[in-house]
Amino acid sequence: MAANQGERTRRRLSTGERREQLLSVGARLFSESPYDEVWIEQVAEIAGVSRGLLYHYFPTKRDFFAAVVERESERMLRMTATVPGVPVREQLTDGLDAYLEYVETHAHGYRAFHRADAAGDRSVRAVYRRALAAQERQILAALGVDPEFGPVFEERPEVRLAVRGWLAFTTAVCLEWLRGEELSREQVRDLCARALLGVIAPAA
Repeated sequence: MAANQGERTRRRLSTGERREQLLSVGARLFSESPYDEVWIEQVAEIAGVSRGLLYHYFPTKRDFFAAVVERESERMLRMTATVPGVPVREQLTDGLDAYLEYVETHAHGYRAFHRADAAGDRSVRAVYRRALAAQERQILAALGVDPEFGPVFEERPEVRLAVRGWLAFTTAVCLEWLRGEELSREQVRDLCARALLGVIAPAA
């Protein structure tokens, strides 16, 4: 009797909480399997909801995956936001620490985010590429106003391409780290910091 009563009084999730629950389940499934191998029925079953309720939140699998990718992009941009007026060198260590904290804490979401480029759906890939472009703009904006790197940014147009390459490098390093590469977070951070400074440092 008590058990049944407990079932009846269990708190229902709000709309926001339910959406977050579904996105968390999706992040795990998309991180473990290619896009085409994830089924909406799986998500609904794991979340304990009907398929119809899931479609109420996300009309198609494409919309669902795009929402997973957008959520992870927003998290990354929030956690690595630059501080106006603080030199890039001073921010780099803290920014990478925050980024690696995100990677470690939200490993499923991070993997799912970076699977998006391999998804067969063109619109999903477009969401992913917009997210990467936002990260690139955030870094370039910080470099552009930095007393040390701003002049380099103006004189060397290849810095933009170098930053794009650095993002790809950092992604590859982090994905390997999540697979069990025996490096500490500090070692990964220092490796990525040296790589960025190496390509944007003013020429001697």
